Amino acid sequence: MKNKSEKKPIIVMSAILAGIILLMSLTIKIYAAPDKSVQFIASQLETSKTRLYVYKDFADGRNYYTQKAFMGDNYIQSNIPAMNEAAGSAYSGKTCIEASIDLKKEPWGGYMFVNGVLRAGSTEPEVDFGESPDAKVDLTGASRFVFYAKGETGKERVEFFIGGLGDDGKPYPDSAKYSMGYISLKKDWTKYSIDVSKLDMSGIGCGFAWVTNDTNNAPAKAIKFYLDEMYYEFDNKPMFIKSYAAREVDESDDWVINNFAYLYDNAAALIALSKSGEYDKAKQIADAIVFAAEHDRYYTDGRLRNAYANGDPQTYSGWHSVITEEMSQNSGFWEVEDGAWYEDYFAVSASTGNVAWAILALNETHTTFPDGNKYLDTAKRLGDFILTLKSKTGGFTAGYEDWERQEKKVTYKSTEHNIDLITAFSQLYKLTGEKKYESAASHAKKFVLSMYDPKLHLFYTGTGNDGVTKSKEVLPLDCNTWAILALGEDFTDGEAVLAAVEKNFAVGGGYDFNTDRDGVWFEGTAQVALAYKAIGNEAKYKEILAFLKKNTGKNGSITAADRDYITTGFTVSGMGDMPWKYAKREHLGATAWLAFAKLGVNPFK
Repeated sequence: MKNKSEKKPIIVMSAILAGIILLMSLTIKIYAAPDKSVQFIASQLETSKTRLYVYKDFADGRNYYTQKAFMGDNYIQSNIPAMNEAAGSAYSGKTCIEASIDLKKEPWGGYMFVNGVLRAGSTEPEVDFGESPDAKVDLTGASRFVFYAKGETGKERVEFFIGGLGDDGKPYPDSAKYSMGYISLKKDWTKYSIDVSKLDMSGIGCGFAWVTNDTNNAPAKAIKFYLDEMYYEFDNKPMFIKSYAAREVDESDDWVINNFAYLYDNAAALIALSKSGEYDKAKQIADAIVFAAEHDRYYTDGRLRNAYANGDPQTYSGWHSVITEEMSQNSGFWEVEDGAWYEDYFAVSASTGNVAWAILALNETHTTFPDGNKYLDTAKRLGDFILTLKSKTGGFTAGYEDWERQEKKVTYKSTEHNIDLITAFSQLYKLTGEKKYESAASHAKKFVLSMYDPKLHLFYTGTGNDGVTKSKEVLPLDCNTWAILALGEDFTDGEAVLAAVEKNFAVGGGYDFNTDRDGVWFEGTAQVALAYKAIGNEAKYKEILAFLKKNTGKNGSITAADRDYITTGFTVSGMGDMPWKYAKREHLGATAWLAFAKLGVNPFK
């Protein structure tokens, strides 16, 4: 599978009554109206719960029917219709589809948006035309299909239809087909709707299609038109939230992560929702994490990937896991021009800290939905995977990188990862009583404390690849703030650390990711606010909180950075020397930490 980036949370009374009140106090919590940043996070689940998209934005994880099948007389690459799925001038979001056909070279043609299949053990999906019995999506319960379209001139005539795949004699045709016939497009974006409530939608391999010809467009010799916001409607489901707001395609390659739902961001969002009493919405993310852990396309050892596609965690019918027929949906996208499926090196890898945050999220959900142990059972399974990464020289190594069957164990150790593990394993021990988790928490804590430099009053980022030598080249902010939040009374040098943070990271009213101070990293700034609160400095906490609120968007969200692009000092995994940077782009993880700061909640406690 290819990496596109390479291409680019009293009155005395009777004993009986007092007992009843005590019991109630253990099960009932009263919450104020959700904070606006929490409302923003919750809204991301709302917008996903009733729609199954054929196209939302280029490479959006909510896009179903990712394979595109050409229709026409001759498959000559230079003649077939062009379809750019990352065009500008969108109706909604950042991108739309630009479709065009030269009717002199190809008198008729179009594309079907099809589901395809992924063979168990494979990493490259294949287009299916009705040969596979399970390459269909069950759309039962959908009421309508909606899409938006416009023509370049307003004179284009195009036929749009859904279903119909395999009705030319294939063994497994679609359960329904409906065509709108040829319609004349308008020059402005127009909404179209197909009522599907009375159709048999139990097995649809072609979610949408367009076709046109020279006869219906005479005397024009070529036409161009645009499509956007194409979706069916559905009920509430498990859901991953997109980490970053969609970005227009540019030369930075930052747009490649348009459909990424980073595991860490979603875990933090879950905890923020739960701490605000938004239990049902937190459960949507928890259910997505559980599904992903149980339905990886290859691994059976309990790991989770660093990122998944945003939206429904269950991938398309016909895409098979080695473990089960169902499969969790990795982030990726299909590019028509190359005829290829692309995934990201880091997204398919498994980092220890991200898995640890999933444990924190599942433990949080278990405390609010204790009826049954599926969240705790999954958390234990993740914890047991991390136990295999325990190092004899202290701490836990950083996980695995690369695609399945060519994965490499990462031998360096991250201070941040091990901080996460102190809390994750401590919680597992309290919830299960299993001594192995208590021992693991102590093992991680000992490593973290060994990374502290009492002269600098800062924690180093971890070790080099030998797992022993301290890595001193980059001093990141988060392993210092998180150490204060996670270690609590076990670490008494918090004031000195924050003084060093002020000296080395403060910039423009906020704080940078690293010591070059080239911009404000808002997620880290929220972490500093909470660290000050943890050591009892309420004045500084409120000062930073006021700064964060000033930079909060009207919808309650906040961007990753205050400008494009602030550096971290690190490079992108698998991309050689490509620098890892943060952009001024609406960010789920930063918004979750903003919510923690405004709520005064320490997610490690």
